[in-house]
Amino acid sequence: MIKKQILVKVLFSVWCLCITLTTYAQYGKYVDPKIGSEGLGRVFIGPSAPFGMVKPGPDCTCKPNSGWLPMPEVVTGFSQVHVSGTGGGPKYGNILIQPYCGELDTESHEAKREYEKIELGYYKTSFQESGIQTELTTSDRCSFYQFTYPKDHKRSLKVDAGFFLGENVVPDAREAQQFVGSEVEIVSDTEVRGYSRIRGGWNNGRAYAVYFYAVADKPFTKTLTWKGQISSLIAKAQCDEGKKTGAVLSWGEENMESTIRFKVGISFLSSLKAQENVRREIPHWDFNKQLQTVRLQWEKLLERIELGKDATEAQKRMFYTALYHTLIMPVDRTGENPLWTDNLPYYDDFYAIWDTYRTSNPLITILSPEREINIVNALINIYKRDGYMPDARSGNANGRTQGGSNAEVIIADAFVKGLKGIDYKLALKAMLKDATVPPGGNEEQEGRGGLTEYNRLGYVPHGIDRAGNRTVEYAYNDYNIATVAKGLGIQDVYEEYILKADNWKNLWRDNYEYDGVKGFIMPRSASGEWLDNVPFGHSKIQHPTFRYTPVTNESPWYTPWWGAFFYEGISWEYSLSIPHDVPALIEKSGGKDAFRRRLDTFFDKGYYNVNNEPSFLTPCLYHWIGRPDLSGERIRKIITQNYNDTPSGLPGNDDSGAMSSWLAFHMMGLYPNAGQSYYLIHSPLIGEYTIRLVNGKSLHVMAKKFSSKNFYIQRVILNGKELCRAWINHDELVNGGELVMEMGNKPSKWGMEELPPVKM
Repeated sequence: MIKKQILVKVLFSVWCLCITLTTYAQYGKYVDPKIGSEGLGRVFIGPSAPFGMVKPGPDCTCKPNSGWLPMPEVVTGFSQVHVSGTGGGPKYGNILIQPYCGELDTESHEAKREYEKIELGYYKTSFQESGIQTELTTSDRCSFYQFTYPKDHKRSLKVDAGFFLGENVVPDAREAQQFVGSEVEIVSDTEVRGYSRIRGGWNNGRAYAVYFYAVADKPFTKTLTWKGQISSLIAKAQCDEGKKTGAVLSWGEENMESTIRFKVGISFLSSLKAQENVRREIPHWDFNKQLQTVRLQWEKLLERIELGKDATEAQKRMFYTALYHTLIMPVDRTGENPLWTDNLPYYDDFYAIWDTYRTSNPLITILSPEREINIVNALINIYKRDGYMPDARSGNANGRTQGGSNAEVIIADAFVKGLKGIDYKLALKAMLKDATVPPGGNEEQEGRGGLTEYNRLGYVPHGIDRAGNRTVEYAYNDYNIATVAKGLGIQDVYEEYILKADNWKNLWRDNYEYDGVKGFIMPRSASGEWLDNVPFGHSKIQHPTFRYTPVTNESPWYTPWWGAFFYEGISWEYSLSIPHDVPALIEKSGGKDAFRRRLDTFFDKGYYNVNNEPSFLTPCLYHWIGRPDLSGERIRKIITQNYNDTPSGLPGNDDSGAMSSWLAFHMMGLYPNAGQSYYLIHSPLIGEYTIRLVNGKSLHVMAKKFSSKNFYIQRVILNGKELCRAWINHDELVNGGELVMEMGNKPSKWGMEELPPVKM
């Protein structure tokens, strides 16, 4: 009787587990990591936990940033650490493992893929030459591999501690990673450990070390280690002497198909910590169990927004994949910081805040506010320990700054949205450090370049790298400082920085006309002169110049692009990028009618750049002239023409989820103005969805009579009361309830009178 009761309990537990796994596949099944993997998107396609430190995946040579290239490119091996969606030089690609059939050797065993299966938390491929099948999943800090070798073949695995992405034959090549050292040791007949030490990469950062501990479920029969060009069948360890090291492991032959399971723990502290990460996170050898574990982690985040039944399969794939891409970076390395020891959150791979502050962080705030609190606290703690908050950070090193000191926007956004558990007084000190203390020649890594001139002149003069967008972004960052200072009751700081928030006007050339539009952000010298012709090169004899116009893109080929007046944009774009004071921008442009013509020209002439962040807010600027219907028209057209659910479905570098989060917000018909407490409302692309908030409340959004023709908002009802404005506050969103949009086939007068909030 007792045995029968135990059996019933076991069967019931198994049944409950099956029900749980089925339930938690409801949203994750729509995640397609291949979306945005080809073309400009550059997303990482391997498995990752939410904000996971370890991102194992295939490396197709050492060139691509994410490691992966589409078939038929060969796979060099599988490394454990990657980034997602980035441009510029690569980072990471550390600790490569390479399964092959044959004798122990140190040769490369690159192989072509016969097929690939890429799903949430899972990657699988089979090699044409050998028939080896590789499957992988992950935890936060540990990779889990399952290799199935063909029968009657010698089963070998190369562990390469010297491999990394971005290797360049040119010594100290800019943005290339550089080898520093490595070490490997075979600890037992199932264990191997070591590390790889690399410097440089996109942020030209200091050296970082990736330690590993790997363990197999079957004992090795033979091993080999190497250092540089010398290999040994006897030596079990190769110490660090500034040369590449590695090991080859063999399990001999079996006369039947044989599976080898292999776990690789990663740490930025030590190999022993990597070993502890394996023991703590994956103490078992059940591959499918770990796959379900990581999928459960994702499901608990993805379920926080449920799309209605009217959403198409393609829309669901686009939307949930966008959420997924938003939630894999920055990386949670709490307890893995080699630079200082404390119990505070530590996040790395802000790659870069210039990209993510506009949409990624606001979306994280909705989906996982506790995570955003940790991210903000990590930024503040980096300031405490390293001296400045990062605008970008990777490999435990700040850099590169691209424009403003945009951690300020993230802090202001958290502040106005009421996120608790953050020391905002200390945060304000960090913000003021950026605004008052020049980084002393280290402008590429942190702080504000050209700060002395900016504070003296009220703008960054031409001749200082990225003077145009730095001025525009510093003005916005100063507005963020004023926002927090005012909220904390620090009146003198508020008054000083709310005035500095107008500094963008000092580069606004009122009488400059181009394509029928007046007024642009244009180059200006330190003496106050407007520059129609700007110098290039360093000749002191000929003084060559080129003509600068609002359509000069980055810079001509004969000038350094990093030192251009605008970073990754043109004056047409940045002259519309004043998110904290759109009414003043409208006034500077000649009023509402002139501003509408300006926006229409911007889009119709093709000046809008869909694949980069400076224009993220621009399609919504029609809201400020009382025409949210026009915002909706532009957004719908942009998404239809540039986004889809294919591998080429992102129009630009995803930049740690920036491009994806932009899409997710607009599909919902909501859009944040980062650093401020509201979301603009426009026509959604889906007719119904529910946001499940962590406070236990839900916001149900429904577009009545919504269709491909009925996409104009006629009327909005929030919790039974008519909402005449085309925006909703964050506190209204998190209080939940029901937001009903009544749709029609023609524009209405809704949203025309009560315009979005103006500057404080």
